[in-house]
Amino acid sequence: MSALVWRPGGPQCAIRPPRPSGAQSARERSGEDAPARAAAFGALLRRAGGAPYETGTTAVRNLAIVGATGAVGREFCALLRARRFPVQALRLLASERSAGQTIEGLHGPAVVERLTPEAFNAVDLAFFSAGAAVAREFAPLAVRAGAVVIDNSSAFRMDDEVPLVVPEVNPDAARRHRGLLANPNCSTILLAIVLWPLHGLGRVRRVVVCTYQAASGAGARALAELESQTREVLAGRPPRPEVFPVPCAFNVFSHNTPIGDDGLNLEERKLILETRKIFGDESIQVVPTCMRVPVMRAHTEALAVEFVRPVDAEQARAALSAAPGVRVVDDPAHNRFPTPLEATGCDEVLVGRIRQDASIPDRRGLQLICSGDQLRKGAALNAIQIAELLEGV
Repeated sequence: MSALVWRPGGPQCAIRPPRPSGAQSARERSGEDAPARAAAFGALLRRAGGAPYETGTTAVRNLAIVGATGAVGREFCALLRARRFPVQALRLLASERSAGQTIEGLHGPAVVERLTPEAFNAVDLAFFSAGAAVAREFAPLAVRAGAVVIDNSSAFRMDDEVPLVVPEVNPDAARRHRGLLANPNCSTILLAIVLWPLHGLGRVRRVVVCTYQAASGAGARALAELESQTREVLAGRPPRPEVFPVPCAFNVFSHNTPIGDDGLNLEERKLILETRKIFGDESIQVVPTCMRVPVMRAHTEALAVEFVRPVDAEQARAALSAAPGVRVVDDPAHNRFPTPLEATGCDEVLVGRIRQDASIPDRRGLQLICSGDQLRKGAALNAIQIAELLEGV
């Protein structure tokens, strides 16, 4: 485990010395090295469909999941089982309120323990998915105890010292960590995976993105609220919102995060700032509008992309077809394109409706849609792939 475990005061887990934030090369900023960086991710593709590790793979001695009883926490457990992630011992951690619950672990039912500072003793790797406040309090403690932390919250994403990683896009960033890595926001991950191969073709200047986000993106309670409200409406009773500010069943509404003085809600601001950090390009203009829709699982995004150089729709289709983590679903003859139903449970992000944007001259514009499972690739799977990337297996 020397390839993964970072100890305070010890050597950094890196293949080269860290560069200051924003110190990307000209080729990285332009996206011209996208094919080579995608190829570097090829080893992970062996397990893109949940294929097992080979016998004899070095195991993580002790792994912890913080927020194990939540929607993403349970997805972590399911994916670790499906991918046969090499773990000798798994510790499931949650709040005092959730401690004592029994959930499905790696090898059958397992009891959830209470999250305490001492819970990270002898832990090598910790996945956090318990919100920013918990991450700010406990992630530094876990790192000081010797664990590598991959955090799914917003707590550290914009910290210059913390890599923000989508393995298909910026795998080298993961190897420059100092014990803590951040998982991007779910909507950002889906956008980045689709945008990156196109960035390599013509360099993205501007992207207008509208998101249609599933209820489960707000957690298990939000998903249960959609289910209960649907039953209430069908029974002729008024729906009672508790998690969301308005009824979510049979409704569409602006994403339920605080709106700043600039008119952006928090989800929209994440899309802007995180995309720029992942791409290493502060010049990319991201124009987001984020909505909630009455869908159980998997987000959908509609993109209008403007490039510096011409990009033909067929070029884009070929690049996306070859890109890791992407599956093209684009059949105009049968009107078959990505849907959240088809994306649910998929490791890949589905992309389609790939067409030229006639409003932008010189073939410098494209329009397309994508759908992706925000609990898998938008959260748990991306974090697991980061860990696999650090292991180099």
